[in-house]
Amino acid sequence: MNALRANFYEYGVVFPIGMNQTTRMTAWLAEHGASLPKLLVDECTDILSLIDALTDRITAKTKLLASLASASETARRLQTMPGVGPMTALAVEAFAPNMQEFRSGRDFAAWLGLVPKQHSSGGKERLGRVSKAGQTDIRRLLIIGAMSRVIGRGARNVAAQSWLGRLMHRKPKMLAAIALANKMARQLWAMLTSNVDYHDPATRVAA
Repeated sequence: MNALRANFYEYGVVFPIGMNQTTRMTAWLAEHGASLPKLLVDECTDILSLIDALTDRITAKTKLLASLASASETARRLQTMPGVGPMTALAVEAFAPNMQEFRSGRDFAAWLGLVPKQHSSGGKERLGRVSKAGQTDIRRLLIIGAMSRVIGRGARNVAAQSWLGRLMHRKPKMLAAIALANKMARQLWAMLTSNVDYHDPATRVAA
């Protein structure tokens, strides 16, 4: 997409950022392509065709994942948590061991490598970066899901006075996402060990 936007920009045509601009780009080429160098038109047309093909494949894969996730009670339950989609739910079901093997949600988060490293010095404990040890696929997917809640449209739905809202105000987006992924891991453990769907902690406190 960046290459496409750059090519159009060279000729004074500016398109907003976003994959949803491909339809407008295709229409603009059809209308104005005759006045542009053939090499440029061919290059842009090829890139647009590639994007369309990849989009179709992604759509098909997404539908397949959704179908597989809907057939599993565990995956269905996990998806009741915001930020957890079919791929994350299936990854947890496929790659995580029996949750009863963990004494707590923190142990599960530690297994995923989502807890800070601890460094002791002079009787004081200091927390460093996350260890990144453990199941990388689940950890990566949880962080991606958390990022969807702290940037873009997801961020607009976060109450400013909530735990996540206050964290986003104090910390960079990536650090907030990692902290949220840690919390999500703990909540997933609780959901699976108790066989319950997700409930927003803030809602329970308000009740």
